[in-house]
Amino acid sequence: MKKEMSDEMRILRDISKLYEDLEDASSGSEKQMIRSQIQSLKGLLNDKRKQAREFKKVQKAFVKPLPKSAEVKIGRQANKKVSTPKGVPRDISKEMSTKGKKIKLDKKSFKMSKFERKTLKRLTKKKEVKEIVKKKKETSTYVKLSAKYFSNYANELIKKGIFKSVEKNLPKTQMRLLPKTYVSIILFTTMLSLIIGFFIFVFFLFFNIGSELPIITLVTDGILLRFIKVFWIMFFIPIVTLAFMYTYPSLERKSAEARINTELPFAVIHMSAISGSMVEPSKIFEIIVSTKEYPYLQKEFIQLLNGINILGYDLVTALKHSAVNSPSRKLAELFNGLATAINSGGNLPEFFDKRSESLLFDYRIEREKKTRASETFMDIYISVVIAAPMILMLLLMMMKISGLGISLSTGMITLIMILGVTGVNIAFLTFLHLKGAGE
Repeated sequence: MKKEMSDEMRILRDISKLYEDLEDASSGSEKQMIRSQIQSLKGLLNDKRKQAREFKKVQKAFVKPLPKSAEVKIGRQANKKVSTPKGVPRDISKEMSTKGKKIKLDKKSFKMSKFERKTLKRLTKKKEVKEIVKKKKETSTYVKLSAKYFSNYANELIKKGIFKSVEKNLPKTQMRLLPKTYVSIILFTTMLSLIIGFFIFVFFLFFNIGSELPIITLVTDGILLRFIKVFWIMFFIPIVTLAFMYTYPSLERKSAEARINTELPFAVIHMSAISGSMVEPSKIFEIIVSTKEYPYLQKEFIQLLNGINILGYDLVTALKHSAVNSPSRKLAELFNGLATAINSGGNLPEFFDKRSESLLFDYRIEREKKTRASETFMDIYISVVIAAPMILMLLLMMMKISGLGISLSTGMITLIMILGVTGVNIAFLTFLHLKGAGE
Protein backbone atom coordinates (compact mmCIF):
# COMPACT_ATOMS: atom_id res chain seq x y z
CA MET A 1 0.00 0.00 0.00
CA LYS A 2 2.87 2.34 0.80
CA LYS A 3 4.41 1.75 -2.63
CA GLU A 4 1.05 2.28 -4.36
CA MET A 5 0.52 5.55 -2.49
CA SER A 6 4.00 6.81 -3.40
CA ASP A 7 3.33 5.95 -7.05
CA GLU A 8 0.04 7.88 -6.97
CA MET A 9 1.78 10.91 -5.41
CA ARG A 10 4.47 10.79 -8.09
CA ILE A 11 1.84 10.64 -10.86
CA LEU A 12 -0.02 13.60 -9.33
CA ARG A 13 3.21 15.63 -9.18
CA ASP A 14 3.91 14.81 -12.83
CA ILE A 15 0.39 15.88 -13.83
CA SER A 16 0.80 19.17 -11.92
CA LYS A 17 4.13 19.83 -13.65
CA LEU A 18 2.61 19.11 -17.07
CA TYR A 19 -0.19 21.60 -16.39
CA GLU A 20 2.47 24.23 -15.61
CA ASP A 21 4.26 23.41 -18.86
CA LEU A 22 0.94 23.65 -20.71
CA GLU A 23 0.58 27.26 -19.61
CA ASP A 24 4.08 28.12 -20.83
CA ALA A 25 3.74 26.28 -24.17
CA SER A 26 3.72 28.56 -27.20
CA SER A 27 2.81 26.30 -30.14
CA GLY A 28 -0.34 24.24 -30.68
CA SER A 29 1.53 21.02 -31.39
CA GLU A 30 3.42 21.29 -28.11
CA LYS A 31 0.16 21.85 -26.19
CA GLN A 32 -1.44 18.83 -27.90
CA MET A 33 1.50 16.62 -26.94
CA ILE A 34 1.34 17.80 -23.31
CA ARG A 35 -2.44 17.18 -23.17
CA SER A 36 -1.99 13.62 -24.46
CA GLN A 37 0.64 12.98 -21.76
CA ILE A 38 -1.77 14.31 -19.10
CA GLN A 39 -4.54 11.98 -20.32
CA SER A 40 -2.25 8.94 -20.25
CA LEU A 41 -1.13 9.78 -16.69
CA LYS A 42 -4.76 10.19 -15.60
CA GLY A 43 -5.57 6.74 -16.99
CA LEU A 44 -2.60 5.28 -15.12
CA LEU A 45 -3.78 7.00 -11.92
CA ASN A 46 -7.26 5.46 -12.27
CA ASP A 47 -5.71 2.01 -12.69
CA LYS A 48 -3.68 2.51 -9.52
CA ARG A 49 -6.81 3.51 -7.59
CA LYS A 50 -8.73 0.44 -8.85
CA GLN A 51 -5.87 -1.79 -7.66
CA ALA A 52 -5.93 -0.07 -4.24
CA ARG A 53 -9.69 -0.69 -3.86
CA GLU A 54 -9.30 -4.37 -4.79
CA PHE A 55 -6.47 -4.70 -2.28
CA LYS A 56 -8.66 -3.26 0.48
CA LYS A 57 -11.37 -5.84 -0.26
CA VAL A 58 -8.85 -8.67 0.00
CA GLN A 59 -7.43 -7.15 3.17
CA LYS A 60 -10.83 -7.12 4.92
CA ALA A 61 -11.29 -10.84 4.17
CA PHE A 62 -8.03 -11.85 5.89
CA VAL A 63 -7.51 -9.26 8.65
CA LYS A 64 -9.74 -9.33 11.75
CA PRO A 65 -9.94 -6.45 14.23
CA LEU A 66 -8.39 -6.84 17.68
CA PRO A 67 -10.69 -7.24 20.75
CA LYS A 68 -11.56 -4.06 22.60
CA SER A 69 -9.93 -5.16 25.83
CA ALA A 70 -7.26 -7.74 26.58
CA GLU A 71 -7.99 -10.44 29.16
CA VAL A 72 -5.57 -11.36 31.90
CA LYS A 73 -5.56 -14.67 33.76
CA ILE A 74 -4.25 -14.51 37.32
CA GLY A 75 -3.10 -17.73 39.01
CA ARG A 76 -5.56 -20.60 38.77
CA GLN A 77 -8.58 -18.36 38.34
CA ALA A 78 -8.72 -18.81 34.60
CA ASN A 79 -12.46 -18.27 34.55
CA LYS A 80 -12.15 -14.78 35.99
CA LYS A 81 -11.60 -12.19 33.28
CA VAL A 82 -10.09 -8.84 34.19
CA SER A 83 -9.66 -6.01 31.71
CA THR A 84 -6.18 -4.65 31.60
CA PRO A 85 -6.23 -1.05 32.91
CA LYS A 86 -5.22 1.52 30.39
CA GLY A 87 -1.84 3.09 31.02
CA VAL A 88 -0.39 0.39 33.28
CA PRO A 89 3.20 0.87 32.02
CA ARG A 90 3.05 4.57 32.89
CA ASP A 91 1.40 4.29 36.34
CA ILE A 92 3.47 1.48 37.82
CA SER A 93 2.30 2.14 41.42
CA LYS A 94 -1.33 1.27 40.61
CA GLU A 95 -2.73 -1.91 42.14
CA MET A 96 -4.94 -4.54 40.52
CA SER A 97 -7.15 -6.73 42.68
CA THR A 98 -9.10 -9.94 42.07
CA LYS A 99 -11.29 -11.37 44.85
CA GLY A 100 -9.36 -9.79 47.66
CA LYS A 101 -5.94 -10.65 46.24
CA LYS A 102 -3.84 -7.60 45.55
CA ILE A 103 -1.05 -7.48 42.98
CA LYS A 104 1.24 -4.52 43.31
CA LEU A 105 3.08 -3.43 40.18
CA ASP A 106 6.44 -1.98 41.25
CA LYS A 107 9.33 -0.54 39.26
CA LYS A 108 11.33 -3.77 39.32
CA SER A 109 8.64 -5.71 37.48
CA PHE A 110 8.67 -3.13 34.64
CA LYS A 111 12.40 -2.51 34.46
CA MET A 112 13.45 -2.16 30.79
CA SER A 113 16.73 -3.16 29.27
CA LYS A 114 19.06 -0.71 27.53
CA PHE A 115 17.98 -1.94 24.10
CA GLU A 116 14.27 -1.52 25.01
CA ARG A 117 14.87 2.05 26.21
CA LYS A 118 16.61 2.95 22.94
CA THR A 119 13.79 1.39 20.92
CA LEU A 120 11.14 3.27 22.90
CA LYS A 121 13.03 6.54 22.50
CA ARG A 122 13.32 6.01 18.74
CA LEU A 123 9.61 5.20 18.39
CA THR A 124 8.44 8.19 20.42
CA LYS A 125 10.78 10.62 18.68
CA LYS A 126 8.90 13.03 16.45
CA LYS A 127 9.86 13.00 12.83
CA GLU A 128 10.89 16.31 11.33
CA VAL A 129 8.58 17.37 8.56
CA LYS A 130 10.39 19.11 5.76
CA GLU A 131 8.41 21.69 3.89
CA ILE A 132 8.87 21.38 0.16
CA VAL A 133 8.48 24.64 -1.75
CA LYS A 134 8.03 24.32 -5.48
CA LYS A 135 9.51 27.16 -7.48
CA LYS A 136 7.88 27.95 -10.76
CA LYS A 137 10.33 29.16 -13.37
CA GLU A 138 8.61 31.86 -15.35
CA THR A 139 9.58 32.90 -18.84
CA SER A 140 11.33 36.28 -18.94
CA THR A 141 9.67 39.29 -20.53
CA TYR A 142 12.49 39.56 -23.08
CA VAL A 143 11.84 36.01 -24.34
CA LYS A 144 8.09 36.65 -24.49
CA LEU A 145 8.57 39.83 -26.56
CA SER A 146 10.97 38.04 -28.91
CA ALA A 147 8.54 35.17 -29.47
CA LYS A 148 5.61 37.56 -29.91
CA TYR A 149 7.13 39.64 -32.72
CA PHE A 150 9.50 37.20 -34.48
CA SER A 151 8.12 33.70 -33.85
CA ASN A 152 6.51 33.25 -37.28
CA TYR A 153 9.46 34.69 -39.18
CA ALA A 154 11.90 32.56 -37.16
CA ASN A 155 9.89 29.45 -38.03
CA GLU A 156 10.16 30.25 -41.75
CA LEU A 157 13.93 30.76 -41.50
CA ILE A 158 14.35 27.43 -39.70
CA LYS A 159 12.35 25.63 -42.40
CA LYS A 160 14.67 27.11 -45.04
CA GLY A 161 17.68 25.61 -43.20
CA ILE A 162 19.42 28.92 -42.41
CA PHE A 163 19.93 28.08 -38.72
CA LYS A 164 21.04 24.42 -38.99
CA SER A 165 23.94 24.96 -36.60
CA VAL A 166 21.60 26.41 -33.96
CA GLU A 167 19.16 23.48 -34.36
CA LYS A 168 22.03 21.02 -33.93
CA ASN A 169 23.76 22.60 -30.92
CA LEU A 170 20.84 24.09 -28.97
CA PRO A 171 19.38 20.75 -27.71
CA LYS A 172 22.86 19.81 -26.47
CA THR A 173 23.09 22.90 -24.25
CA GLN A 174 21.38 23.41 -20.91
CA MET A 175 19.58 26.57 -22.05
CA ARG A 176 16.13 24.85 -22.14
CA LEU A 177 14.92 26.79 -25.19
CA LEU A 178 13.28 25.63 -28.40
CA PRO A 179 15.12 26.47 -31.67
CA LYS A 180 12.25 28.69 -32.79
CA THR A 181 12.37 30.64 -29.52
CA TYR A 182 16.14 31.11 -29.65
CA VAL A 183 16.06 32.27 -33.29
CA SER A 184 13.37 34.79 -32.26
CA ILE A 185 15.73 36.06 -29.56
CA ILE A 186 18.53 36.38 -32.14
CA LEU A 187 16.34 38.46 -34.46
CA PHE A 188 14.99 40.65 -31.67
CA THR A 189 18.48 41.27 -30.23
CA THR A 190 19.86 42.09 -33.70
CA MET A 191 17.06 44.60 -34.25
CA LEU A 192 17.83 46.30 -30.92
CA SER A 193 21.54 46.41 -31.77
CA LEU A 194 20.70 47.98 -35.13
CA ILE A 195 18.79 50.76 -33.36
CA ILE A 196 21.62 51.27 -30.85
CA GLY A 197 24.18 51.30 -33.69
CA PHE A 198 22.16 53.96 -35.52
CA PHE A 199 22.12 56.26 -32.46
CA ILE A 200 25.86 55.77 -31.92
CA PHE A 201 26.43 56.58 -35.60
CA VAL A 202 24.40 59.79 -35.29
CA PHE A 203 26.34 60.76 -32.16
CA PHE A 204 29.77 60.32 -33.79
CA LEU A 205 28.50 62.06 -36.91
CA PHE A 206 28.38 65.36 -35.00
CA PHE A 207 30.64 64.84 -31.96
CA ASN A 208 34.17 63.69 -31.11
CA ILE A 209 35.45 62.03 -27.93
CA GLY A 210 38.90 63.11 -26.75
CA SER A 211 41.20 62.43 -23.81
CA GLU A 212 41.41 66.04 -22.64
CA LEU A 213 38.73 68.34 -21.24
CA PRO A 214 36.20 68.90 -22.63
CA ILE A 215 35.96 65.22 -23.48
CA ILE A 216 33.06 65.66 -25.98
CA THR A 217 33.60 68.25 -28.71
CA LEU A 218 31.85 69.19 -31.94
CA VAL A 219 33.13 67.84 -35.25
CA THR A 220 35.10 70.28 -37.40
CA ASP A 221 35.17 68.11 -40.56
CA GLY A 222 32.59 68.33 -43.33
CA ILE A 223 29.42 66.31 -42.92
CA LEU A 224 30.12 64.15 -46.00
CA LEU A 225 33.69 63.37 -44.92
CA ARG A 226 32.53 62.60 -41.40
CA PHE A 227 29.79 60.29 -42.74
CA ILE A 228 32.38 58.31 -44.70
CA LYS A 229 34.50 57.93 -41.56
CA VAL A 230 31.80 56.69 -39.17
CA PHE A 231 29.05 55.08 -41.28
CA TRP A 232 30.53 51.60 -40.67
CA ILE A 233 29.46 51.79 -36.99
CA MET A 234 25.80 51.45 -38.01
CA PHE A 235 26.50 48.01 -39.57
CA PHE A 236 29.39 46.80 -37.42
CA ILE A 237 27.43 46.52 -34.15
CA PRO A 238 24.48 44.46 -35.57
CA ILE A 239 26.83 42.15 -37.51
CA VAL A 240 28.93 41.45 -34.40
CA THR A 241 25.77 40.87 -32.34
CA LEU A 242 24.29 38.48 -34.91
CA ALA A 243 27.57 36.52 -35.21
CA PHE A 244 27.88 36.19 -31.43
CA MET A 245 24.26 35.06 -30.94
CA TYR A 246 24.58 32.57 -33.80
CA THR A 247 27.74 30.96 -32.40
CA TYR A 248 26.76 31.16 -28.71
CA PRO A 249 25.00 27.72 -28.57
CA SER A 250 28.14 25.99 -29.87
CA LEU A 251 30.26 27.83 -27.28
CA GLU A 252 27.79 26.88 -24.54
CA ARG A 253 27.86 23.25 -25.69
CA LYS A 254 31.66 23.13 -25.54
CA SER A 255 31.64 24.70 -22.07
CA ALA A 256 29.06 22.15 -20.83
CA GLU A 257 31.08 19.33 -22.39
CA ALA A 258 34.22 20.39 -20.51
CA ARG A 259 32.37 20.50 -17.18
CA ILE A 260 30.66 17.13 -17.76
CA ASN A 261 33.95 15.48 -18.76
CA THR A 262 35.49 16.74 -15.51
CA GLU A 263 32.81 15.04 -13.38
CA LEU A 264 32.30 11.91 -15.50
CA PRO A 265 35.28 9.72 -14.34
CA PHE A 266 34.36 10.05 -10.66
CA ALA A 267 30.64 9.55 -11.34
CA VAL A 268 31.36 6.32 -13.26
CA ILE A 269 33.47 5.05 -10.33
CA HIS A 270 30.49 5.77 -8.08
CA MET A 271 28.15 3.97 -10.53
CA SER A 272 30.50 0.98 -10.58
CA ALA A 273 30.24 0.66 -6.79
CA ILE A 274 26.43 0.92 -6.92
CA SER A 275 26.06 -1.63 -9.73
CA GLY A 276 27.94 -4.18 -7.61
CA SER A 277 24.86 -4.46 -5.37
CA MET A 278 22.88 -5.79 -8.39
CA VAL A 279 20.24 -3.04 -8.34
CA GLU A 280 18.01 -2.29 -11.33
CA PRO A 281 20.07 -0.20 -13.83
CA SER A 282 17.76 2.85 -13.80
CA LYS A 283 18.11 3.02 -9.99
CA ILE A 284 21.82 3.74 -10.47
CA PHE A 285 21.01 7.08 -12.09
CA GLU A 286 18.44 7.89 -9.38
CA ILE A 287 21.05 7.33 -6.67
CA ILE A 288 23.63 9.49 -8.48
CA VAL A 289 21.06 12.31 -8.82
CA SER A 290 20.09 12.05 -5.12
CA THR A 291 23.71 12.55 -4.01
CA LYS A 292 23.87 16.02 -5.68
CA GLU A 293 27.65 15.66 -5.98
CA TYR A 294 27.72 16.06 -9.76
CA PRO A 295 25.70 19.20 -10.66
CA TYR A 296 26.33 19.15 -14.43
CA LEU A 297 25.86 15.39 -14.85
CA GLN A 298 22.79 15.61 -12.65
CA LYS A 299 20.95 17.64 -15.31
CA GLU A 300 21.69 15.03 -17.97
CA PHE A 301 20.62 12.15 -15.70
CA ILE A 302 17.38 13.95 -14.79
CA GLN A 303 16.55 14.23 -18.50
CA LEU A 304 17.21 10.49 -18.83
CA LEU A 305 14.93 9.66 -15.89
CA ASN A 306 12.22 11.98 -17.23
CA GLY A 307 12.27 10.02 -20.47
CA ILE A 308 11.62 6.82 -18.49
CA ASN A 309 9.14 8.06 -15.86
CA ILE A 310 7.21 10.70 -17.83
CA LEU A 311 7.53 9.88 -21.52
CA GLY A 312 7.30 6.12 -20.91
CA TYR A 313 10.51 5.06 -22.69
CA ASP A 314 12.26 1.87 -21.69
CA LEU A 315 15.79 2.26 -20.34
CA VAL A 316 17.58 1.31 -23.58
CA THR A 317 15.52 3.74 -25.69
CA ALA A 318 16.00 6.52 -23.13
CA LEU A 319 19.78 5.90 -23.10
CA LYS A 320 20.02 6.13 -26.90
CA HIS A 321 17.86 9.27 -26.99
CA SER A 322 19.99 10.93 -24.27
CA ALA A 323 23.17 9.95 -26.15
CA VAL A 324 21.97 11.86 -29.24
CA ASN A 325 21.24 15.05 -27.25
CA SER A 326 24.25 14.86 -24.92
CA PRO A 327 26.76 17.76 -25.18
CA SER A 328 29.63 15.44 -24.21
CA ARG A 329 30.98 12.84 -26.62
CA LYS A 330 32.29 10.73 -23.73
CA LEU A 331 28.92 10.73 -21.98
CA ALA A 332 27.22 9.74 -25.25
CA GLU A 333 29.64 6.83 -25.59
CA LEU A 334 28.85 5.77 -22.00
CA PHE A 335 25.09 5.80 -22.71
CA ASN A 336 25.46 3.85 -25.96
CA GLY A 337 27.80 1.31 -24.36
CA LEU A 338 25.45 0.83 -21.41
CA ALA A 339 22.49 0.32 -23.77
CA THR A 340 24.46 -2.33 -25.66
CA ALA A 341 25.51 -4.06 -22.42
CA ILE A 342 21.89 -4.21 -21.20
CA ASN A 343 20.63 -5.56 -24.54
CA SER A 344 23.30 -8.25 -24.69
CA GLY A 345 23.01 -9.19 -21.01
CA GLY A 346 26.54 -8.04 -20.17
CA ASN A 347 28.12 -7.71 -16.74
CA LEU A 348 27.36 -4.14 -15.64
CA PRO A 349 29.89 -3.92 -12.74
CA GLU A 350 32.66 -5.06 -15.10
CA PHE A 351 31.46 -2.61 -17.77
CA PHE A 352 31.57 0.33 -15.34
CA ASP A 353 34.99 -0.74 -14.00
CA LYS A 354 36.58 -0.82 -17.46
CA ARG A 355 34.93 2.44 -18.51
CA SER A 356 36.00 4.22 -15.30
CA GLU A 357 39.62 3.18 -15.86
CA SER A 358 39.69 4.59 -19.39
CA LEU A 359 37.90 7.80 -18.37
CA LEU A 360 40.22 8.35 -15.42
CA PHE A 361 43.26 7.84 -17.67
CA ASP A 362 41.89 10.42 -20.16
CA TYR A 363 41.14 12.80 -17.28
CA ARG A 364 44.75 12.67 -16.05
CA ILE A 365 46.06 13.35 -19.56
CA GLU A 366 43.69 16.32 -19.94
CA ARG A 367 44.80 17.70 -16.56
CA GLU A 368 48.42 17.48 -17.65
CA LYS A 369 47.67 19.25 -20.93
CA LYS A 370 45.76 22.03 -19.18
CA THR A 371 48.56 22.50 -16.66
CA ARG A 372 51.13 22.93 -19.43
CA ALA A 373 48.77 25.22 -21.37
CA SER A 374 48.26 27.37 -18.25
CA GLU A 375 52.02 27.78 -17.86
CA THR A 376 52.29 28.89 -21.49
CA PHE A 377 49.39 31.35 -21.12
CA MET A 378 51.01 32.77 -17.99
CA ASP A 379 54.26 33.49 -19.86
CA ILE A 380 52.33 35.10 -22.75
CA TYR A 381 50.25 37.15 -20.32
CA ILE A 382 53.30 38.49 -18.50
CA SER A 383 54.93 39.43 -21.80
CA VAL A 384 51.87 41.05 -23.40
CA VAL A 385 50.20 42.73 -20.41
CA ILE A 386 53.19 43.78 -18.29
CA ALA A 387 56.30 44.15 -20.46
CA ALA A 388 54.75 45.27 -23.77
CA PRO A 389 52.73 48.26 -22.38
CA MET A 390 55.80 49.59 -20.53
CA ILE A 391 57.94 49.42 -23.67
CA LEU A 392 55.18 50.97 -25.78
CA MET A 393 54.66 53.81 -23.29
CA LEU A 394 58.40 54.60 -23.22
CA LEU A 395 58.46 54.57 -27.04
CA LEU A 396 55.50 56.97 -27.30
CA MET A 397 56.96 59.33 -24.69
CA MET A 398 60.31 59.43 -26.54
CA MET A 399 58.49 60.15 -29.81
CA LYS A 400 56.61 63.00 -28.15
CA ILE A 401 59.73 64.55 -26.63
CA SER A 402 61.82 64.23 -29.82
CA GLY A 403 59.00 65.23 -32.14
CA LEU A 404 59.62 62.27 -34.46
CA GLY A 405 56.77 60.20 -35.86
CA ILE A 406 53.31 60.42 -34.24
CA SER A 407 53.21 62.94 -31.39
CA LEU A 408 50.43 62.19 -28.89
CA SER A 409 49.45 64.04 -25.74
CA THR A 410 50.08 62.56 -22.30
CA GLY A 411 46.35 62.03 -21.75
CA MET A 412 45.98 60.18 -25.07
CA ILE A 413 48.94 57.92 -24.27
CA THR A 414 47.42 57.10 -20.86
CA LEU A 415 44.03 56.35 -22.44
CA ILE A 416 45.65 54.06 -25.04
CA MET A 417 47.50 52.14 -22.31
CA ILE A 418 44.38 51.71 -20.13
CA LEU A 419 42.18 50.58 -23.02
CA GLY A 420 44.88 48.25 -24.37
CA VAL A 421 45.51 46.52 -21.04
CA THR A 422 41.76 46.22 -20.37
CA GLY A 423 41.11 44.73 -23.81
CA VAL A 424 43.92 42.18 -23.47
CA ASN A 425 42.68 41.11 -20.01
CA ILE A 426 39.13 40.64 -21.30
CA ALA A 427 40.42 38.62 -24.26
CA PHE A 428 42.52 36.36 -21.98
CA LEU A 429 39.67 35.79 -19.52
CA THR A 430 37.25 34.94 -22.32
CA PHE A 431 39.71 32.53 -23.92
CA LEU A 432 40.47 30.77 -20.63
CA HIS A 433 36.77 30.47 -19.82
CA LEU A 434 35.92 28.92 -23.18
CA LYS A 435 38.85 26.52 -23.17
CA GLY A 436 38.20 25.48 -19.60
CA ALA A 437 41.80 26.11 -18.56
CA GLY A 438 40.60 27.70 -15.38
CA GLU A 439 38.69 24.62 -14.18
